[in-house]
Amino acid sequence: VILSRESAASAIRIAGPADAGALARLAEACFRATFDASNAAAHMQAHCRASYGETIQAAEIADPGRINLVCEEAGRLVGYAQLRWPRPPDCVPARDAGEIQRFYLLPDWHGRGLAQALMRASLQSLARRGLRGVWLGVWEHNPRALAFYRKFGFEAVGEQVFLLGNDPQRDLVMYRTLATG
Repeated sequence: VILSRESAASAIRIAGPADAGALARLAEACFRATFDASNAAAHMQAHCRASYGETIQAAEIADPGRINLVCEEAGRLVGYAQLRWPRPPDCVPARDAGEIQRFYLLPDWHGRGLAQALMRASLQSLARRGLRGVWLGVWEHNPRALAFYRKFGFEAVGEQVFLLGNDPQRDLVMYRTLATG
C-alpha cells in the first residue's frame, strides 16, 4: 500500500513480509549512523544484536499492534518509521495516543524532504486509527531530532529511560495532538 509518492522513483508505503531483511539492514545502519560516535561500542553492539535482524523485523512487520512505514527510493529502502499504540507513559496527556517508536533516514537522505513526508504519513496513519495524540522518545543529546520534532509541534512532556545495551540513557518524551475527522 503506497501512502505517498514523493516522485516517480520515491514512495512511502507500509512494509510487508518481503521487506524484513532490507528493513533489518536499514534499521541497524540508521541507528549506527545516528549514535555510534556518541556511545560505547559494546553498548551499541548489544542493542543492535537485540533489536535488528531479519527475524526480529519480520515479527515486527507481522505484529498487528504496529505499522512499519518505509521510504523507498528507486527500489531501495532509505528510511522508515515504526508506529504502535501501547499504553502511553503517565506524562502523556492523552490516553488514546500512538507512539512513533522509531523514525530514521539514512544520512545521505537528510535535507531532501523525505523526513517531512514520512512524518506526515506517520501522523496520518495514527490519526486514521482514531488516536487523538502521538508521542515519542528522543535522546536528550540529539539536537537535530529535537529540532525536527519541535517543527512538527511536538513538545517535551516528560522523560523516560532508554536502555542502550547496559547504558541507561535519558530520553525526552515529546507529545502533540492529532487532527481528527
